[in-house]
Amino acid sequence: MSLLDVRDLHVTYRPAGRTPVHAVRGVSLSVGAGESIGVVGESGCGKSSLARAVLGLEPFCAGEVRFAGRSLAAFTPADWAEYRRQTQMVFQDSLGSLNPRQRVGDAIDEALRFHHKGGPDRGSRAARTTELFAMVELPGELAGRYPHELSGGQRQRVSIARALAVEPRLIVADEPVSALDVSVQASVIHLLDRLRRDLGVAFLFIAHDLAVVRVLCPVAHVMEAGVVVESGSTEDLFTHPRHPYTRSLLNAVPDVRRALASRTQNRN
Repeated sequence: MSLLDVRDLHVTYRPAGRTPVHAVRGVSLSVGAGESIGVVGESGCGKSSLARAVLGLEPFCAGEVRFAGRSLAAFTPADWAEYRRQTQMVFQDSLGSLNPRQRVGDAIDEALRFHHKGGPDRGSRAARTTELFAMVELPGELAGRYPHELSGGQRQRVSIARALAVEPRLIVADEPVSALDVSVQASVIHLLDRLRRDLGVAFLFIAHDLAVVRVLCPVAHVMEAGVVVESGSTEDLFTHPRHPYTRSLLNAVPDVRRALASRTQNRN
């Protein structure tokens, strides 16, 4: 049984006095426990609307989302609270997703307190925060800094640590490296892949860049104008793309794999 099943999902926005916008049209996909599945497409293709609908942050007008065999439509308030813990999101804008007036260590402590993780007292939660920082390859002393005092890569690692704090089963990563330069992208991609393997957490990885998805995801779905136009193994999408839109995405691919391989080689 898949951890996440999305079946014929439709998301439509109906702005007042304007033509409805069909952001997601009949998308189906599944993510198994510990798997990493990619959704690729340019800005405006509907991939972020899909991600938000999966997490219940955006209503969908047709179709079904099932998590661990249960439909979100049947969830009680208690079910939703548990679903919020078991599914987490890492956003593209790490600066915007963190409170600018809150130290980054306190942001993680807040998540631990809200979801009753890390221990009942401040000291236990501080120890857990230090552990999470080490998990995402950050020095513990950065916990006392504010978001603007960190680099983009460091902030995104804090966001990943905050997502991991509540021990989720699924992380939806919405363009988590697109705002970073290529060398930093490679290090964060390496981190995400290691966390998936070490912790067994599943990823639904949203990106516009097939090269990034190729490193992280064995399977990907290509979206255009709200529709999945091509699905398959990422290697097949790279070597034998069938749809013209997939080929157009490939024309703009930077060599993230080379940067990642170079980083890995330098560490050995």
